[in-house]
Amino acid sequence: MIKFLNDNLSVPASPQYSPYKINLENVPKFDRYKSFSLKAKTDSIECQHIGMSDVLMYNTSTFDITKSYIVSTVFQTGMVGYPEALTDPSYKSQILTLTYPLIGNYGVPEDEDGEFGLSKWFESSKIHAAALIVGELSENPSHWSSAKSLDQWLREQGIPGLEGVDTRCLTKKIREKGTMLGKLVVEGTSANDVPFDNPDTRNLVKEVSMKVKGTVRITAIDCGIKYNQIRCLCQRGARVTVVPWDYPLDSNEFDGLFISNGPGNPEYCKETVENIRKVACVENPKPVFGICLGHQLLSLVIGAKTYKMKYGNRGHNQPCIHKGTNRCFITSQNHGFAVDPKTLPEDWDVLFTNANDQTSEGIVHNHKPLFSVQFHPEHMAGPTDLVGLFDVFLDTVKDAKEGKTGKSAFVRPRKVLVLGSGGLSIGQAGEFDYSGSQAIKALKEENIQTVLINPNIATVQTSKGLADKVYFLPITPEYVTQVIKNERPDGVLLTFGGQTALNCGVELTKQGVLEKYKVRVLGTPVASIEMTEDRKIFVEKMEEINEHVAPSEAAMSAVAAAERLGYPVLVRSAFALGGLGSGFANNREEMITLVTQAFAHTSQVLVDKSLKGWKEIEYEVVRDAYDNCVTVCNMENIDPLGIHTGESIVVAPSQTLNDYEYNMLRNTAIKVIRHLGIVGECNIQYALNPESEQYYIIEVNARLSRSSALASKATGYPLAYVAAKLGLGIPLPVLKNSVTNSTTANFEPSLDYCVVKVPRWDLSKFLRVSTKIGSSMKSVGEVMAIGRSFEEAFQKALRMVDENCVGFDHTIKPVSEEVCPSVVKSTNRIFVLAAALRAGYTVERLYELTKIDHWFLHKMKNIADHEKLLEAYNQDESAMPPEVMRKAKQLGFSDKQILAVRKMRRDWKILPVVKQIDTVAAEWPAYTNYLYLTYHGSESDVVFEQPHVMVIGSGVYRIGSSVEFDWCAVGCIIELRKMGYKTIMVNYNPETVSTDYDMCDRLYFDEISFEVVMDIYEMENPEGIILSMGGQLPNNIAMSLHRQQCRILGTSPEFIDSAENRFKFSRMLDTIGISQPRWKELSDTESAVGFCETVGYPCLVRPSYVLSGAAMNVAYSDTDLEKYLRNAVAVSKERPVVISKFIQEAKEIDVDAVACDGVVIAIAVSEHVENAGVHSGDATLVTPPQDINQKTMERIKMIVHAIGQELQVTGPFNLQLIAKDDQLKVIECNVRVSRSFPFVSKTLGVDLVALATRVILGEEVEAVGLMKGNGIVGVKVPQFSFSRLAGADVVLGVEMTSTGEVACFGENRYEAYLKAMLSTGFKIPKKNILLSIGSFKVSELLPTVQTLESLGYNLYASLLFCNSVCLSVSCQVMAVDWPFEEESDCPNKDKQRNIMDYLEENHFDLVINLSMRNSGGRRLSSFVTKGYRTRRMAIDYSVPLIIDIKCTKLFVQVSYFEAQKSAPIHHKKYSTRLRGVNKGLLK
Repeated sequence: MIKFLNDNLSVPASPQYSPYKINLENVPKFDRYKSFSLKAKTDSIECQHIGMSDVLMYNTSTFDITKSYIVSTVFQTGMVGYPEALTDPSYKSQILTLTYPLIGNYGVPEDEDGEFGLSKWFESSKIHAAALIVGELSENPSHWSSAKSLDQWLREQGIPGLEGVDTRCLTKKIREKGTMLGKLVVEGTSANDVPFDNPDTRNLVKEVSMKVKGTVRITAIDCGIKYNQIRCLCQRGARVTVVPWDYPLDSNEFDGLFISNGPGNPEYCKETVENIRKVACVENPKPVFGICLGHQLLSLVIGAKTYKMKYGNRGHNQPCIHKGTNRCFITSQNHGFAVDPKTLPEDWDVLFTNANDQTSEGIVHNHKPLFSVQFHPEHMAGPTDLVGLFDVFLDTVKDAKEGKTGKSAFVRPRKVLVLGSGGLSIGQAGEFDYSGSQAIKALKEENIQTVLINPNIATVQTSKGLADKVYFLPITPEYVTQVIKNERPDGVLLTFGGQTALNCGVELTKQGVLEKYKVRVLGTPVASIEMTEDRKIFVEKMEEINEHVAPSEAAMSAVAAAERLGYPVLVRSAFALGGLGSGFANNREEMITLVTQAFAHTSQVLVDKSLKGWKEIEYEVVRDAYDNCVTVCNMENIDPLGIHTGESIVVAPSQTLNDYEYNMLRNTAIKVIRHLGIVGECNIQYALNPESEQYYIIEVNARLSRSSALASKATGYPLAYVAAKLGLGIPLPVLKNSVTNSTTANFEPSLDYCVVKVPRWDLSKFLRVSTKIGSSMKSVGEVMAIGRSFEEAFQKALRMVDENCVGFDHTIKPVSEEVCPSVVKSTNRIFVLAAALRAGYTVERLYELTKIDHWFLHKMKNIADHEKLLEAYNQDESAMPPEVMRKAKQLGFSDKQILAVRKMRRDWKILPVVKQIDTVAAEWPAYTNYLYLTYHGSESDVVFEQPHVMVIGSGVYRIGSSVEFDWCAVGCIIELRKMGYKTIMVNYNPETVSTDYDMCDRLYFDEISFEVVMDIYEMENPEGIILSMGGQLPNNIAMSLHRQQCRILGTSPEFIDSAENRFKFSRMLDTIGISQPRWKELSDTESAVGFCETVGYPCLVRPSYVLSGAAMNVAYSDTDLEKYLRNAVAVSKERPVVISKFIQEAKEIDVDAVACDGVVIAIAVSEHVENAGVHSGDATLVTPPQDINQKTMERIKMIVHAIGQELQVTGPFNLQLIAKDDQLKVIECNVRVSRSFPFVSKTLGVDLVALATRVILGEEVEAVGLMKGNGIVGVKVPQFSFSRLAGADVVLGVEMTSTGEVACFGENRYEAYLKAMLSTGFKIPKKNILLSIGSFKVSELLPTVQTLESLGYNLYASLLFCNSVCLSVSCQVMAVDWPFEEESDCPNKDKQRNIMDYLEENHFDLVINLSMRNSGGRRLSSFVTKGYRTRRMAIDYSVPLIIDIKCTKLFVQVSYFEAQKSAPIHHKKYSTRLRGVNKGLLK
């Protein structure tokens, strides 16, 4: 049928087409406030539905123009492509509303001739839209091709525009009413004097068609033709004649007939229809192809009917399914009329169908060469998946005719094994709890049994009731093999557990395990994974499709590779996550250092030519097994290339790419992913030259990633859920968009808001760590903020990262000429920019220093400029004009920044509105509960009728508040819904399960601050707020909410304050006679020093209302004390700081409990392995406790009951005690959930969160008492990320440093501890162990050293230690030299091998390093000790390290315990023997 396109349209020639231009003079100068392009005074836009009396009115400022406009009003949901849309003749006589709120970002290029003499940038010779309506017009566009601003361009062409309009509200009105008539009314003219005139009753085609004709072979009927249609014909060798709409056609003049798009009602083109009928309705017609209006005209020619649509289809993301292959393509559309497929004649059939509204998108004759499509395959702006007249489209039709549908037999699995990611670490955090949970949900919906292996006990995915079985075991090939043997799954998912799961899956494939047990990898094949992970193969695969990666080499001789590429270069580890082992080298010396460390983490080192300063762009891509492929989200890093994307501030969608660049990278992404054969979801990263269209592919991640979680939350598209379904062989078009519940998942989301992601660092918790950021990731969490302007989202995000930050604050990091050049390398770089703008730095100067795009810098300057304006009203806020405050709120300023009184703001009606995230920019009705607050709006998208219970989440993941608090918040919501309550969740962390919109009835993705929570509370008027499930952050605002008479459910905020306020709590313990270490409230430094001298050092400095021991420190001297007091006061600010005696060599005990009105109903006790002084988050916990006798347990219960009663606790609380010399002392109480709640709940078999939730809501529950478990022992072990933190000292103290945790079960603590250690990446030593131990520990450790020797290990130590051991016991310990110790320390240093030599050669399998300082201390001295150097080298060379004496003893006991059952542990691969494998199972 379509053979004519190949046979008859191949004559190369230039088109006979001469575009014309217009030049308007004397246009009034623009005076901008709320309107743009013409001089503004006051105005109104009035919209009336055709045939209805519904009226919208926007009062902004009128245009100074000579006449009123009466036109139809339409919307368009594309996020780029405004120059192309405005010059599209299809928008003739229409007010064009753009749903994406930030318009004009990349300016407008100069019109220039491109290929075939057609305009390079535009779709016709002039703007056809009657007017433009946007949310915000960019004042400072930034792009290399920009010649003028959008405002200037519109002014040149006399086109009016309005900004400051709630375009989402207007879009919804247009959508519901259909195309609406609009008036632009001149000031002084009554709106009633300008009657509505429906342009659909005019022949608009006549108005836009050419008035001249050309010559020769392809005749294109110009009904409003777009340049790119002509270009697409010519590029394929056609010679084009463009004729007017009413041109009398003669088939002798052409070999093929093309009917273009155009505006208006097709029924008014009667002359065109008759002319086409004469040449098409004959026995042997020449080929005919129609697009958009051309499709409707061809339908009328053959006798079919057209009709006016209710909504119309307008946007860049319309999914169209091809009949026959069922392949789905993303298309661009702009039309309000459709063809009725029921009226097609017998010989005609539907070619494409809209997957959303089921309207006909194309027709084809069964045997004649006549066909048409409703969409724009060639569209600019928008995707070009069906570009040209016959490229992808014809290949698909040909495949269908030959029976090549792309389908293969796909057997659905019965049982699927899901590999998790293990403990949270830098580079691999909570996003994998989210993705794994989504995957399990998707599998359960398909009635597939799920088995999960994940030792991360704090996650939602390891909760009872989600997966059918959960194994808390190490994710290693040995353990996974044993589970496969036990469970016999027939499918496995490898891409939902980060790099840990991916590497394990690849290794299982190489070992033949999956093939042996007939386990099929679902989704992306292992071969495709290896293509993306192995750099050499990846480069070759890209060359096959003529795509280019950055000049790079995968080399064993990395230094030689760097010299071939030329410095600077980027060194990276293959098969690694988060840039582990990577960095920039500027010379040979830096190169050698980096390569040595990189090879410690991988077998392959990659050397890339540096592209620092280029833009970094990412796309998230989804593809099914039938080659349906969409890009779900594109993101732009604010920071230039050279800073890891996990360290960068990221914006979605991209803000500074024009339509060509956006779709160039989109099309490349689809081409690459298809070529690699990825099935499911993946991420592709690009480097884009900021001065041209040149780009390189950086990498492809063939799995769910951190960016995937961000993209899912940014768009509302559940990537992990969809990817899991696709892995089962379900076609993408079959899946529904879970937000709209009516449209297909085979679509590309439209955003009508801006998303900003900002990472969170906790580097202040580490000694000697570098604060420089670069290609290796150091951040521990991230936030996502949503707004309808960049400034609004940006300032929100900065506050989300740190509740003590007010926004884009110039006071945090002062600027100087010396500091500024390093601005891009510091974690505080954004605040350096704020200070620099304050100090008068120009945008251009900052661009030179940072290479951050001008557009973003101008946006930051907007904030800085308005802050100066606000300061003028600091002395008298009441003098501030309401518009200044309104503008401040729209720029993202908080009440605290403005120094605004909340009541005054509310009196002025400056209130936020609630907007929905619906994935379709309001084009379709959506019943989404995914919400955010904005000051850019005139009305809320939701109504507030039903009562809800409001739960406050945990906010950003940080050290001390991580996934365990998300588990608690999610558990609370689940229980509330079981009880029949409607729920509201407030949280802003894109990595969490709690921010999945299907978890609750309403999700507010917004700040957890008093201001925002109070705003939501006043709108929603909930039954109450639960603060106790989200950790410290909600507790911090308890009293502020209480003062506003908010209904706080659970423990009263006064009692929360009694526990959080260190002074009040210590005083309370004294009052009720509970023992505690001696204490004193800080009043001044002198009295603090006096107290410490009285009780004796060491003493503990403890601020109030802090998490993870922030600014908590053990002082050993007056100097220590003074420094720590300064830090504590800075953190605790207006809240008290308490100093207490630090008790050494004591045992620490954790108690988690639930009470009702002060009566304790459940108690769970855990004991620490380490001595007191190691933060509970860094400690190894055992439950049920193994070393606490019955008498001590009874006393613990008595203390818990007494404190619960005194604080009148209703809900969860946590106590920490220390035991020494048969005495128990209380050191802390938190009236909220703690990080050990998931651990004790899952190990002991009682869900404390569910219990607490029922208690909080007033439900009677049966008392549980002391939780004793069911016979198994659980051990929780911390997960550290020191390998990511260059220079950080590996020490434990009272301030937490671990980033995650794992827990495993066993018949005893030894079995559980070994599994847990292996789960953190620890490797059982095979042969050689290095001992680095302070001399005072030698006597205590001698029995342990003897045991290690008896187990057959070779022991190494310093000469001093060797001499001490030999003097005490008969034990063989080899001496090694520390090259960094003093000469006198080692007089025979030439006789021993150097420790650095041993480490570089991977000689040691384990390093045991015990610091000379007791637990809890942090060295203030900058002196680099040999202990520090040893610890750091062990980390840098990936050697397992133990740094606590109690853990050392336990490890040796474990080794001995195992040796009693079998041959010596180093002679047998114990990790392959899963004794008690089912003890790792939670059923």
